[in-house]
This record gives sequence, structure tokens and C-alpha cells, in this order.
Amino acid sequence: MRILAFNVAHDSSVCSINDGQIEFFCKEERLSGVKRDKHPFKSLEKFAELNLGKVDHVLYVTPSNNEPDVEIVFNAYIKKKFNVNLENYSSLKHHDCHATLAFHNSGFDKALVFVIDRNGSMFFSNGNLIGRESESVYIASTQHNLIAVRKNFWLNFGYENTKHEVENLIKSHYSGADVQAVNSLGIVKVYEAATTLIGQNPLENGKTMGLASYGENKTYDSLFIDNIPINEKFVHMPGGDSPTCFYNCEAKITKEVKELDYQPYANRAKQVQLETQKVALNLIKEYVQKTQIRNVCIVGGYGLNVVANNHYLKNLPNVNFYFEPVADDTGVSIGAAMLKHKEMTYRNPIGVSDNFYHYYEKENQIGEETTIDEICDALIQQKSVAIFEGNPEVGPRALGHRSILFDARNVDAKKIVNQIKNREWYRPFAGVILQEYFDQYFNTLGLKESSYMTINFDCLEHTQKLVPGIVHVDNTCRIQTVSKGFLYDLLKKFYVKTGCPMLLNTSFNLAGNPLVQTKKDAVHTFEMSTLDLICFIESDRLFKVQK
Repeated sequence: MRILAFNVAHDSSVCSINDGQIEFFCKEERLSGVKRDKHPFKSLEKFAELNLGKVDHVLYVTPSNNEPDVEIVFNAYIKKKFNVNLENYSSLKHHDCHATLAFHNSGFDKALVFVIDRNGSMFFSNGNLIGRESESVYIASTQHNLIAVRKNFWLNFGYENTKHEVENLIKSHYSGADVQAVNSLGIVKVYEAATTLIGQNPLENGKTMGLASYGENKTYDSLFIDNIPINEKFVHMPGGDSPTCFYNCEAKITKEVKELDYQPYANRAKQVQLETQKVALNLIKEYVQKTQIRNVCIVGGYGLNVVANNHYLKNLPNVNFYFEPVADDTGVSIGAAMLKHKEMTYRNPIGVSDNFYHYYEKENQIGEETTIDEICDALIQQKSVAIFEGNPEVGPRALGHRSILFDARNVDAKKIVNQIKNREWYRPFAGVILQEYFDQYFNTLGLKESSYMTINFDCLEHTQKLVPGIVHVDNTCRIQTVSKGFLYDLLKKFYVKTGCPMLLNTSFNLAGNPLVQTKKDAVHTFEMSTLDLICFIESDRLFKVQK
């Protein structure tokens, strides 16, 4: 059975599963060039062009259960292209899709799944938006479908009186679950308050996470009481359903956090980091204790918070964690197809084996032939080197197929690469290390590997001296371990020549643009930046383009 699913919201994507296994995936922004594109036209068209076989089900997912415009736009197209009717798979499904993806990728037979999300499925009354999912907890197993044991959602401003109505609505769908409608915000909505304060799009919470490390240990009145956000701490501006700044804070909303006046913003960023990760940890602790299930999956937008993920590991050393690398809405189409497969066949879908399953068409080779030694020497000579290999990464983290590498030993590495990418000065860079040296440079919290950059780690004392370019101001680093492939071989060479087993690794794109998809994208980015060299990997041959 072939199931095609797509999500129509930010970070739109298309996924096809055939007999339980992913055969096609494409994130729309990679084809359209529009970051976080909401409309999967190009991805659907590309899937149709491939003509992989008969499609049995086509479903779409949106945060809302009532999207007549979506059906008007896509219904006729789907019927014409695939000769099946379009199915609305949106009602109360957003967190279900997140949870399904994380569980089946985790490898666990049974687990608790925590979905900590910005804006989940919507709830309406008389046509008015009254609330949205914020946090959900599920028990998942290979033997049964998801069982919701906790559903939290925030009520929209002005709809406080609908609390019991919403709770009863959810209880009717999720029998036996703990249901809580709060006259306030969810965990991620609180985080957004700091993100909007620093002049960023509410979806760019990773920038707040980077700035938080510059914050001082100041004492503020708490943003939460009994793990529930305090409404009065926030200002709600007309024209949307998001808070836009802290209430009565000493800093005003800015368009740019500058090095001369960053401290008030960093302090507030640190406050939301510390308080939200504490509330999330409390939720995890509560249900681990209630269920005695010690396998835990983390997903939803907050699942990309590598600082919080470190916090859970430190405080729950007896819990086995899986952090979904495609935790944001990019993965919703995959989760939807997996969930539909399980519902239709009663069989478990097959989890992914790596994070390189984007759609990608092979292209003609570009550049002149080179060697791994030449690429290694360029890095030693302080050249910035972009890597382009095969299928791109599906998630937001570069893992060596669409990466920019730089010598992490350079004390100015962060400044140099931030200028290349035109990123904010306060944002740190990740590192990539030979897996066998992982525990020699970082406090690994008992982990043997960190393949997907989902956790940051405290650096050991000598790490700061060796690779200052990837050690953040709080002495941490988001790290990727590698044990095979071109990136491993390159690091081996680099280690032999320098005695350093790691490099700076960031995504191959410029600020505001998606990760490059094609060689054409790669060359365009190269020409628009101060990058020194691109290395194209073609099977066992290497080619370079340089200035």
C-alpha cells in the first residue's frame, strides 16, 4: 500500500510510504528556495513526475480541522494526478503525527513520547479559535496504537471561559487522558516571548537559545506558577495569537541585538531557557514516575532545544532518551503517513536508518578533480570548505552532506564563519568529531555517540584550548559524532596532520535561505558568499570549485 501525505503549514513537506517504508521525502523550501515554505506544490509535482506506482491514499495535515481553501486548491489536483480522493487528516492529529514519527524512529518497543510544541492542532467554537495543543504525552508501543495520557493546550486570549468546554471536547477524543486547558501559554509560546523580544520570527527560537548563554545569573519573578505560565507577565499585541514581548521588561523589542547592548536581551533569553526546561523536565519526571516507563522520546519544536535535552540527560540518568532530529513540523508529513499505515494495516512502519532521505536528482559533475588530502590541507590553511554529497539532510542540522567546514582551532572561527553566512554574532557553531574521541573532549553523559546534533555537551578543560572556535561562551558545544563515510575519512586525515579530531560544522546555506539542495544551489551560494571552496563527492571521486 502506498500512502502519500503532505502538510500545509510552515515547514511544509511531502512524504510517500510504500508498504511501511519511506520511498520519497521532500521539504518544499529546498525546491522553492523560500525558507519554511507553506505550500508543497513543487514537492507534490516532483513526486508525480517520478511515477513510482499506484497511490492508494493521499492525505493532508494542517493545524486546523476546517481548511476549505486547502481542499479547493488541492482536491482537483490530487484527483487528476493520482486518481484518488484527498483525505483530510487534520482533526486532532498534529501531535499524533509528531509522536508517531519519533516513536517509530526511536527503535524502542515501548516508550513515553513527549510532544512539546509551539502550536499544535486548533480548537474552534462557533468559528472562533479558542485554543491549541501545546504539550502532549503518549504511551507508544509496537503492539498498539498511541495512547494519549496527557493533553495540554493553551487558550487564546479572550476565551478563558471556554476552559471546561475545551477540556470536555478533548476528553471525548482521548478517553482516560489527563486534560488541561490553561488560561495562558504553552512552554514554547513562553519561549517565543523572548524570541520576539530580540526581533526574530517566533519560529527562530534557536537564536534565543544561543543568546541565552550570554545571560547573567539574575533573579527575576518566575514566569510560571505550578508549571503554568503567568499571563500577566506577557503583552499580547492585536493582530495575532502570539505574545510579542515580556511584560514591563527593561528592554524593548529590538530589530537587532548588538554587542554593545545585548545584556538585557541575553538575561531574558536565559530566563526563558532555564524556566521552560525546568517545566519540561517536571512533565517528563511526572509521567516516568506514574508509568515507570524509562524509554522516552522527545519531539515537537522544543525537541530541537539542545540545551534542554542536555538538562534532561543530566537530571534523569536512568532514563533512555531518544531525541527526534526532525522534531519540528518538517516531520509531520512523515508521521502522518506512518500513522495512516499503522491504522490501515495494523503493522508498524519502518523507521528511518539515517537522516539523509530527501528527494534529490543526481546531477552532472562540476569542477576539477581533487583529493581528500587537498581538501584537508585547505582546511589547515584556514580555508572555508563547503561539502556537497548525495542526498541532503532532511532536518535543520547539517550532518556532512550539505555542510560548511572550518578549522575549529582558529580562535576567530565563529566570527569568520558567521560573517560568511551573514548570521548574528552571538550564534555558536557545532562541531563534528571522530566518534572514538568523543569522550576524550566532552562530558558525554554516558552516551557513546551523538549522530544528529540533538544535544549540547559540556567541554572538558583542554577542549577549550584546542578548539575555541566551537566552544560556546558557556563552555558547551553541540556535537556530531561520525564513524564512517567521507566526513569520517576527512577527519581522520585532519587528525593525523594536526592532532585535532574535530572541525567546525554548519549548514551549507546563507542566513535566511534553506539548505542547498542542488549543485546549482551550491554554486549560487558559493558565488554570493566569501566561501573559499566547494568539495563535491561523487562515489569515490572528489571534485572542487574554488575562487
